Amino acid sequence: MPDTPSAPNAISGRSAFLALLREEGVTHLFGNPGTTELPIMHALSTQPDLRYVLGLQESVVIAMADGFARASGQLVSVNLHVAPGLGNAIGVLYTAHVSGTPMIVTAGQQEQGHGLTEPLLYAPLVPIAQPVTKWAVEVNRIEDLPRIVHRAAKVALTPPTGPVFISLPGDILNAHAALDLGRSTRVAAATRPSDATLDALASALLSARNPVIVAGHEIATSDAFVEAARFAEALGAPVWQQTVPHGAHFPSRHPAFMGGLSRSQPRVRDLLSRHDLLIAVGADVLKMSVWSEVDPLPPAMRVVQIGQRDWELGKNYAAELAVRADVKETLAALIPMLTAQGGAAGAAAARDRLKTLAADNWSARRGPRAAQATQGESAGRVDPEWLMWRIAEQLPEDAIVVDEGITSSGSLLAFYPYRDRKSYFGNVSGGIGWGLAAAVGVQLAEPKRRVVAVIGDGSAQYSIQALWTAAHCGAPVVFIIANNGGYQILKERLKLFHGNDRPIGMDFQDPPIDCAQIARGYGLRAERIEAPNQFDAAFQAALAAAEPTVLEVMVQPRA
Repeated sequence: MPDTPSAPNAISGRSAFLALLREEGVTHLFGNPGTTELPIMHALSTQPDLRYVLGLQESVVIAMADGFARASGQLVSVNLHVAPGLGNAIGVLYTAHVSGTPMIVTAGQQEQGHGLTEPLLYAPLVPIAQPVTKWAVEVNRIEDLPRIVHRAAKVALTPPTGPVFISLPGDILNAHAALDLGRSTRVAAATRPSDATLDALASALLSARNPVIVAGHEIATSDAFVEAARFAEALGAPVWQQTVPHGAHFPSRHPAFMGGLSRSQPRVRDLLSRHDLLIAVGADVLKMSVWSEVDPLPPAMRVVQIGQRDWELGKNYAAELAVRADVKETLAALIPMLTAQGGAAGAAAARDRLKTLAADNWSARRGPRAAQATQGESAGRVDPEWLMWRIAEQLPEDAIVVDEGITSSGSLLAFYPYRDRKSYFGNVSGGIGWGLAAAVGVQLAEPKRRVVAVIGDGSAQYSIQALWTAAHCGAPVVFIIANNGGYQILKERLKLFHGNDRPIGMDFQDPPIDCAQIARGYGLRAERIEAPNQFDAAFQAALAAAEPTVLEVMVQPRA
């Protein structure tokens, strides 16, 4: 249909939609088109400054956009295809929802009235999207389109951030009207607590005999990497990363950093029992995976929480102080008050506590663990622990790691140091298939930094189509697919939880999957590595290449 206005100064819904995205700062539209999206594809031909990134399946599209938004901090837009396309995307949209990714998701919908006849591919889209979005709406009048898009952007970007959904009927996209496109709104949410609250915070923290900090997601999203380190120094408290380490939440080489909390309730409880105050800084408080009869929080533990996600404040454990405010602003204001209230005695106590951590912090444990990992090199097979050590040793200083190696990358964070808030991205929800596609989006967002994706062979099969987009866009990601021939984590848990060492439906051996061959079929350079002495040279060559590369590493854990 020609983009011909029916009245002076009129604009089509499709062109207005793209113009509104640009007004909201969107630079990339990720999508997989169908017939109901053709109006948007038609309008894109006249919008060269809005880059369309094609993914070959809807879950892949969402994951790429999620990676782009998390790495860039920008609003991103995704266009899906009616009910089946939205359905395909729901699993990874759930991940974006848990992560709080600012994203406008749209899907084409059959024309209003035609939908009443329940044509092929039709379903009401808003109820499908509602459980995994902050807001979901269908446009019923072209005159409402500007207000809806501007509201969607505002909602997506206002903390706690998250995805929103807009259903776009075909008659709205193809209609013309004289529209006032309006302007964008941003909510200034970088708030700090009142002086009285800061004073109460400082008093509570200084009253603790042996406080502990749990560092989380909002340290990265609020750009508080430096402030978090200064806070740990001022308090003299050890810092553990939250139980789901899906981002770079604290500098690893800082003397206060101890590493990541596990999701073993007994282990976490034992560790926390040495302390009398838990300070959750932008963190989920002890989110676990499988059930345990042991509660991870010791019964006498005092809790203080700082963050903007009000749902997380006091969600599972009562907080003595729950402060809903921006982490960066709060820490910047709190640190001087801690210093002033604590005085010379407080500063001395903080220094003494930090000194006691030196023998057992992340840096102290890295060396001995690396020495153990080297023992796997002479075994003739690639041990996952050895592989993670070699990856960490050879990464460029400004590299970004995207991690969904599941069992194989379990030791990666024991070797790889967080250097800045964008140095690491992991899977926040536990739903696999995110990582391989997200790495493409991260690389598009950070073209001057080298992205290395560590992916399990099981995870890779959920989103293997994203390799084509990497090749198509020339995104020079190094994909390291650790191939252990099956769902290793399920095998381990079957044995651990049920004493069963005879797994069914967990192996990829009949026939075996050749990830390198699949990658070549999508147009990538690829190499299969079966022995330790093959890895370093292949990895260095992949890092030096100006194109995406897949290294399929056949791993075998130690007996």
